[in-house]
Amino acid sequence: MGFFDKLKQFVSDDDQNFIEILAPLSGEIVKIEDVPDVVFAEKIVGDGVAIKPNGNKIVAPLSGKIVKIFETNHAFAIESDEGIELFVHFGIDTVELKGEGFTRIAEEGQQVKAGETVIEFDLPFLANKAKSVLTPVVISNMDSIHELVKLSGVVEEGKTPIMKVKK
Repeated sequence: MGFFDKLKQFVSDDDQNFIEILAPLSGEIVKIEDVPDVVFAEKIVGDGVAIKPNGNKIVAPLSGKIVKIFETNHAFAIESDEGIELFVHFGIDTVELKGEGFTRIAEEGQQVKAGETVIEFDLPFLANKAKSVLTPVVISNMDSIHELVKLSGVVEEGKTPIMKVKK
């Protein structure tokens, strides 16, 4: 086995220690620092990425338990089977819409598999009413994360990874 084979084996073995977080909605990844809300941009609730959506549903970004769905259905928290706590918050100031434009599909306390629909939304309505439709996806228990790799580009909900984490 040559040097590059050993290096390749080291890199691919290392890659298996990462947990992939899939896109909870389709669209394009945006830096969390570009979200027009200081709570997300300054990573007060956690670190991650945002997505500029172009679809109509939010899916579970990883398998786990839905620990909280906000009454207004604009945000939810999920804890993965590996103990990653993820917060998905559709848009900015969307709580003020009091649930308009959102339909809850999953329930609080429910076990979900990555890719299962949690919330459906009306993007044209929300784009017209919300301050922003940029959707932060943040890890709220960063203290238990050893490494975070943020990805970029166009993503498809439930299929494309947006982040890789190592606990």
